[in-house]
Amino acid sequence: MRAITQHQFGGPEVLTVVDVPEPRPLPTEVLVRIKAIGLNPLEPRLRAGEFPLLGQPPFTLGWDISGVVEDAHTWRFRPGDEVFGMPRFPRAANAYAEAVAAPALHLVRKPASLSHVEAAALPVVGLTAWQGLVDLGGVSEGDRVLIHGGGGGVGHVAIQLAKALGAHVITTASASKREFVEGFGPDEVIDYRAVDFAEAVRDVDLVLDTIGGSTVERSLAVLRPGGHLVTAVAEEDTALIAKFEAAGMRFSGIGVDPDPVALRGLVDLVEQGKLRVHVQETFPFERIADAHRLLESGHLQGKVVLTV
Repeated sequence: MRAITQHQFGGPEVLTVVDVPEPRPLPTEVLVRIKAIGLNPLEPRLRAGEFPLLGQPPFTLGWDISGVVEDAHTWRFRPGDEVFGMPRFPRAANAYAEAVAAPALHLVRKPASLSHVEAAALPVVGLTAWQGLVDLGGVSEGDRVLIHGGGGGVGHVAIQLAKALGAHVITTASASKREFVEGFGPDEVIDYRAVDFAEAVRDVDLVLDTIGGSTVERSLAVLRPGGHLVTAVAEEDTALIAKFEAAGMRFSGIGVDPDPVALRGLVDLVEQGKLRVHVQETFPFERIADAHRLLESGHLQGKVVLTV
């Protein structure tokens, strides 16, 4: 089968399509013939060597997949079942490929209401939003929630999830993304380049951060006493954690992990018409370098997906 691998750190050009042996599923695993692969902003950083999650090359990136079960060493699925998920994260799943062997518990059935492209776009961003808002945040009806980066992959899903939970949702976005973000139903949209959110927002129960940097520290000012900041990008900043705790606030970091229960929860929302994932652009398998260039451009609305 074909896979996309790299033998050195570097720019998008180090990603090459090669022939490799097809994986063999172990007991409790399935072999999935991949139809689409969701791409995430972490992956260019891993490719470039900025973040040593997978160690030294050679390695194959990728986690978000949607496809068809071809061989099942488990009672959970049968050949022919359409499935999607985020297998093995943060360990290597080798998902930039035409097939992957994955633990059955890391996958769920794909609903007919989602195409393979849409399903492949959902797991990482959907699970990050779910684990931040539901599992860590405990968001409930009437809560005031601020979501940074509403136009991004996690952000646009988090807006919809928070609204489905009954929250009053405020989000930050650039002026160019305002119309896009408004389409997901937030109660307030703040142009972070024109308005200082730290001055414009108050009494927030939970902040979901997907930006990092000074945005995290400045979010302290918008929280109500005892409020909660959940970050997907600054979870190990001990100085920040100490600052929030000293102010009487909660600080949590998301290390997203596979979760079939949450995936089924996301599927339920999709089928109720309360959640949709936006795919800005798809690329054929062979154009992985172009897909990574778009990921690194910083001009994304939603997700980028490879089709196989």
